[in-house]
Amino acid sequence: MSKKEKKETTTAPEAPQEAAVEEPEEESGGGAPNDEESGEVAELARALDECRQEARRNHDLYLRMAADLDNFRKRAQREREDLAKFANEKILREVLPVIDNLERAVEHARQEGGNSKGLVEGVEMTLSQFAKVLEKFGVAPLESVGKPFDPARHEAMGQLESAQHPANTVAQELQKGYVLHERLLRPALVMVTKVPAAGGEGEQSSE
Repeated sequence: MSKKEKKETTTAPEAPQEAAVEEPEEESGGGAPNDEESGEVAELARALDECRQEARRNHDLYLRMAADLDNFRKRAQREREDLAKFANEKILREVLPVIDNLERAVEHARQEGGNSKGLVEGVEMTLSQFAKVLEKFGVAPLESVGKPFDPARHEAMGQLESAQHPANTVAQELQKGYVLHERLLRPALVMVTKVPAAGGEGEQSSE
């Protein structure tokens, strides 16, 4: 071999080695999730569902507590109003017998007649002032005569045979009843009608 051929042989480029090139591995995110990823997703979904359920329970609890608080406020407000309305109940009840006696005195004076006109007018003025004071504090008399007997407002003292009123009707009022802001302050003492006996003339006390 000549020197020229030997030189060409040593300087010729080597052929590419295909076996040395390696293919890149496929990325894990591009394919179907493996078992580990599926488990994490299921765990997150379960945790999210539990959070939603807890949030729903907390919301329901909040609504119930808000309703309870609102009811408590309303009940406390009613109790304060009732306390203000009925704070004077005891003293007003003590005043009523004084009014009863004044009314009886006026009625007796009218029946007796005589020269007591000025005294009667004075007592009537006093009764009128009492009535205004009672009205100011929410006290009102009960209208009982001719009304059906109501055990919640009337206290029966006896019965009267009467052809003028149906049975179980208030025919006579012995003592006036009063209410305080629509709540009974004192029941009326009344006589209640019953059906007259056969041949009776009616309006006879049968206590």
